[in-house]
Order: sequence, then structure tokens, then C-alpha cells
Amino acid sequence: MSKTILKMENITKEFPGVKALDNVNFEVSEGEIHALVGENGAGKSTLMKVLSGVHPYGTYSGKIFYEGQESTFQTINDSEREGIVIIHQELALIPELTVAENIFLGNEQTKNRFIDWRKTNSKAKDLLNRVGLKANVDDLISHIGVGQQQLVEIAKALSKDVKLLILDEPTSALNETESDNLLKLLKEFKEQGITSIVISHKLKEVLAVADNITILRDGQTIETLANDNITENRIIKGMVGRDLSDLYPDRSNDIGDVKFEVIDWTLGHPTIAEKDIISNANINIKSGEVVGIAGLMGAGRTELMMSIFGRSYGKYISGKIKINGKEVKISNVSEAIANGLGYVSEDRKEYGLILEDSIKKNISLANLTELQDKFTINSYKETQIGEEYKSKLNIKAPTIEQKAKNLSGGNQQKVVLGKWIFTNPDVLILDEPTRGIDVGAKNEIYKLINDIAAQGKSVLIVSSELPELLGICDRIYTLSSGKITGEFPIEEAEQEKLMTYMTSDGGM
Repeated sequence: MSKTILKMENITKEFPGVKALDNVNFEVSEGEIHALVGENGAGKSTLMKVLSGVHPYGTYSGKIFYEGQESTFQTINDSEREGIVIIHQELALIPELTVAENIFLGNEQTKNRFIDWRKTNSKAKDLLNRVGLKANVDDLISHIGVGQQQLVEIAKALSKDVKLLILDEPTSALNETESDNLLKLLKEFKEQGITSIVISHKLKEVLAVADNITILRDGQTIETLANDNITENRIIKGMVGRDLSDLYPDRSNDIGDVKFEVIDWTLGHPTIAEKDIISNANINIKSGEVVGIAGLMGAGRTELMMSIFGRSYGKYISGKIKINGKEVKISNVSEAIANGLGYVSEDRKEYGLILEDSIKKNISLANLTELQDKFTINSYKETQIGEEYKSKLNIKAPTIEQKAKNLSGGNQQKVVLGKWIFTNPDVLILDEPTRGIDVGAKNEIYKLINDIAAQGKSVLIVSSELPELLGICDRIYTLSSGKITGEFPIEEAEQEKLMTYMTSDGGM
């Protein structure tokens, strides 16, 4: 029988107006990979923050036993000294520092009170080899990809003699190949005796790597399942409290004429002269249609969307936009909104929300003219709108005055969607609308997309998950190296075919 490395008993944690954890019990065996799953807001990240000392002893009730001893961590440094290292979903690297400097930040390799750069670089090389990262120790973090940055975070954890590694949504920003490599690495760590706790919404990955799976729902422990012939649907039932057999809801297609066209769109790099990010792209969307953009990371998906939405990225070189057959001028965000466009960014915290503002103020932000009362904002109407969208989108929060920063990722995403739906757009661009979101919230967002399309509006979706595009779109374009390489009605779109065109060098 495996030795227990971690036992958390009756953990309760409250925030103002919210009980985030309610008598949670969680147990992990030494050397296993243990998955922690649940809907957004279930309490997964909060539980790990309690464990690691981010929420210090005394701010919660219950007991934590680590390696047989009761733990009373006051800071994250306390837990790291005991070999517990947490890697958060938002990577904590400094872009302007090198790989080696980031690995040993706060854990500097010194000699006679000065940094020993030879020792630093030598140890960093060993750690990079251990995690399989093909990068130079003197590369700046800003010059390497997100997948490589994730490996730097893991190398940083290994430098602290990690015994218990906690990864919060480690593959949310990675492509399929990078995700597979990370999962293989976790299995290698298991063979080396390192215990891992993985928080993930990607249930296929959970089933591929985890020994045991603990499900949280509404801040409570529901059950722990051994990964023995269980299915995604079995896990989903525990997460949402019901069967979710139709993740991608059916809808009746009532597709009309072409509403929105992008013609011969070419976009230059914002800083590198004569480098095109997008080359002669042509796409169109009809009223009532949901169209997907499939491409690997780095293909130019987000850059294309941002440039369409008021030239928010890059250097415009050429191309036209037509709405209902007429060419329109859209050279800034205000003109994009005025012409009926809405854009939900892939980075909700950077571009989608003002985190210090309330749900109410975030929802009203893109359409303040609708709430204008002479020279001021009609606060009564703003409150009405906030309550309406909180209810309509099932935003889980005690009140609409809750700050956006205190919401779970899925609820933050619903606020961003609410903000743009309130502008009543004719064309809604969704860039990775379900990234880092649980299956229950995904299902709600898919139903919302169907509702928008049913109103005769057009929806353009970028997603890294091909099953998602295949499940909700009427038509899919493929993008590779800044070029549109294919266009497929959903009846002809297959995952293998899409991947072939996503890696093609040729354009349409």
C-alpha cells in the first residue's frame, strides 16, 4: 500500500460573501499523479493555495498533514522549503530576464555573497536537459514560446528539490504536441518518485496521465475515483451533478446571405519591417452562421482577429472589409464597434476585463452610450443591465458589485461575453472562448453561441481545440503561417484533414 504524502482534512475557506471551500477532504499518495477536477469556481485553485501557503495558516479552518506532520505554512516560501512547489496558470516569469536567471530567481547560486554565473548556467543546463527543453540558458524569456516557458517553470520547480509538484491548468496555452510532451514529462517524474497534483479541464489528458481523480463541486469534495476504466462522462457527471451527454448542443441552421467579408487582408509585423504576419487572407461569414478558424499556435489566428477588429494589432498593409456587401472603414476599435463588431479576446485578463472593477461596470464598459443620461451614466439602468446579464449568463457571484479579479476563470469569461453581447453586435468574434473553462461552462457558452446565431447574427470563432470547432461550427477555415489554406463545410471537415491544412505551406 502506498504511503500518504498529503492529507487535507475538513478545509474550509471563506471570502467576503463566498464560502470557497466547505469541509474539503483531499488525500494524495506518494509518487502518484493525482488530478483535481471540477467546474470553474469549484474551489480547486483555492485548495492548492491553502496547501502552498498563499492563503496562510489561520485564514482557513481544518488541518493539513504533509509527510506525516501537521503543516502550518504562513507563506509560499514555507511550503517550498518542504518541497511543495506550485506552478500557477498564469506563469510567473520575468520576460526581460534570461532562462537561467528565471530558474534561480529567489534561489540564486552564490559564492562569497556574489552570484556564481558559472554554477548558475551549469545547473540551468542540467535542468533544461532534464525537462527536455531545447533552449539556451541565456535566451530571454520574451524570446521563447509559451510551451517552452512552461518547461522553464518546471525546471524552476526542480531546482527547489521538489517532492510535491502542483500544476494549475499546465496545458491550457499549449498546442497538442507541447501538451503531449508535458504529460510524458509528468510520467517521467513519477518514475523518479516525484508526486504531482494536476488541475485540468482537459479530461482526455486527465485520463491519460492520472492515477486517481478527485472531484470538487461548489467547494465540497464529491468523490475520488481510481483511473480504472472510467469515462469522461463519468467524471463530468460528478463535476456538474448531472449527465452532460450533449456537450455540443444541436441547433437548427437558418443561414442567410453573406454578412461580413474580409478581402485580400495583409498585415505587417508591428516592429519587423517587411515581415508579413497575414498574407492575402479572404474569409466571409453569413448571417446565422458560425465559422471557425483552425490553426496552430503561431499561425496568426489572434493577430488576424485583432487586426480585423479595428486594426488592434500589427501594421495594416492592404485589404478590405465589407458588411452586407458594402465596403466599410474600420481603422480603430470605436469604428469596429460602431459597425457592429464585437471581440472577445483570448486574454480576458489583459484585454477583456478591468479586474479591479465590478461585474456591473465591466459589462457596461463597451456600450456606455446606451446608459448615458445627459452628462452622466444612469446608474439605475446600469444596475438593471448588470443583473440581467448575471442572470442570463449564469454568472456565479454573490452580487454584481463583485470585483472581476475575484471571479473564477469561467465566470470572468461570461462577464466578457456579457460585455460584448450588450453592444448588440452583428458580428461577434470569439478568440479561444472556452480556454481554461470547465465542461459545464463550455456547454452554457455553446448554447449562448447558438442563441446569437439564431438571431441572424454572425459568429467567428478561433479555437485550439479541433473537436470544439467540429462540434459548433457550420464552416471552418484553416490558417497556416499567416495564410488561409483551406475552407470546409462542416460535413467535409475531419480532424485529420484540418490538421493537414493547418500545417500546409500553401494558401488558397
